[in-house]
Amino acid sequence: MAVKTLEKQPTTEIPSHDEIVARAERVAIALRDNAAEADDLRRVPDDSIRLMKEQGLLRVIQPRRAGGWEMSLRAHLDVIGALAEGCASAAWVAGVAHAHSWMLGHFPEQALQDVYGADPTTLVAAVIGPRGRAVRHADGSHTLEGFWPFGSGCHHADWLILGAEVFDEAGELIEPGDFAVPAGDVEIRDDWYVAGLQGTGSNSLTCKGLKIPAHRFLSMPKLFDLDTPGLEGYDGWLYRAEAVPVLALCITGSSLGIARAALPEYLRIVPGKALAYTHYTAEEFVGTQINLAEAATLIDCAHFLLYRIADDIDRYAKAGDRMPMEMRGRIRMDCAQGVRFCMGAVDKLFHTAGASGLSLKGSMQRAWRNLHAINMHGLLAYDTSAELYGRVMLGLEPNTEII
Repeated sequence: MAVKTLEKQPTTEIPSHDEIVARAERVAIALRDNAAEADDLRRVPDDSIRLMKEQGLLRVIQPRRAGGWEMSLRAHLDVIGALAEGCASAAWVAGVAHAHSWMLGHFPEQALQDVYGADPTTLVAAVIGPRGRAVRHADGSHTLEGFWPFGSGCHHADWLILGAEVFDEAGELIEPGDFAVPAGDVEIRDDWYVAGLQGTGSNSLTCKGLKIPAHRFLSMPKLFDLDTPGLEGYDGWLYRAEAVPVLALCITGSSLGIARAALPEYLRIVPGKALAYTHYTAEEFVGTQINLAEAATLIDCAHFLLYRIADDIDRYAKAGDRMPMEMRGRIRMDCAQGVRFCMGAVDKLFHTAGASGLSLKGSMQRAWRNLHAINMHGLLAYDTSAELYGRVMLGLEPNTEII
């Protein structure tokens, strides 16, 4: 692989929305050349991570007090979508890294300094769900152990956020929460052998008997209630956004870029092809025309849904208002529907592109595989998200606290 270079960008000056998106578009050109290698390596190539760091693309919603840009969620979507037009795996890792940097804005100040003090471009990987177990001691410190699958980007992380149920020393459950942990204290299991998002390096993580100081803990109930240490004295708006809508949105943006990139690939490989066992070329067939139009419209629908979410989240956060429960339910549903629209669009393109769409040298099959993998994420599960929204609209209790 040839190492790519781009002009390095200022490390302290906050870029405009247009500038950060332009940087992402330039990086995406290089990422495209690395996409096949990402699948082969089963993780994002080092060169791809380096380029994203150098251009400040991991700092979009990172706290300013920790060297980040603290921009809007629309900027987040634009950056991740642009990156995904080059490499879905790199964009996925960047998208979840954005989510983790946003979460760190809620941790105590000392945790921010621990994570970003030496390097504000640090990539933070995570498994946020409370899959581990921690014991809280009298001094507020914790002992952590567990097994956490799906640690996307863990090979490139200096720090991790790991979720666990927290118990007192008598064994009574206190609350679920998340811990900021140096990556070197955790073992990476080489078990990421999958058919979609192959290049994300989403290996399992494990540790046992790990001592965590009190300031590296974040209570999940307090995060959902917007009552966190990071909000004490905070005069901005981004970290006053509702947590679950933010975290759900941060795993959708790559779908937009994957689907958008599939359109020109389709137009590259289909026109002029003989349509097997007919007198047509592919573009003359009405089925090709209809599928292409429907695919493009589905991508537009996903765009409108996801951007509405970003704007709603930002608007409520800027006003300092709590988002109504029904809107939070709608956002869970819209995130699931948005990525499903993208998958449906690429399904149409993939199934009408002919056998050339199966070529491992092309990107069509990779787009198809990656979108099916994204749609399998638990937070984007269509049926449970639809049930959640329907229950809320009917005045029933939600089927989850994750709303």
